[in-house]
Amino acid sequence: MSKQTAPLVAIDLDAATSCCPPLTQRRVPPEAAGALAAAFKALGDPVRLQLMSMIASAEGGEACVCDLTPAFDLTGPTISHHLRTLREAGLVDAERRGTWVYYRARPGVLRQLASLLSVEPAGP
Repeated sequence: MSKQTAPLVAIDLDAATSCCPPLTQRRVPPEAAGALAAAFKALGDPVRLQLMSMIASAEGGEACVCDLTPAFDLTGPTISHHLRTLREAGLVDAERRGTWVYYRARPGVLRQLASLLSVEPAGP
């Protein structure tokens, strides 16, 4: 039995508007919880968090797998697994160019996650 699951696409995490208000203001809608949880779970691994940081902060907004792999004491297939997890969670997009794959962060998704965790005072 495989543990792999299809990526959750219950909501559009890349939408221009926030999917839901911060946790401190209102309960997360059930339809959003699955997709948001998948993104947070993907970032819950130290290697994936470092990869996400490297991709999001890369000059030009994208990073080649050829630049990401040497930064870790892990095999290429292990790095590829972590990058696939980030892609399936909707955190990055990938584009193959020749033999290399380039990764680009999805800023809309990162804004959604940040917005959900922001601590805003409740309205008047």
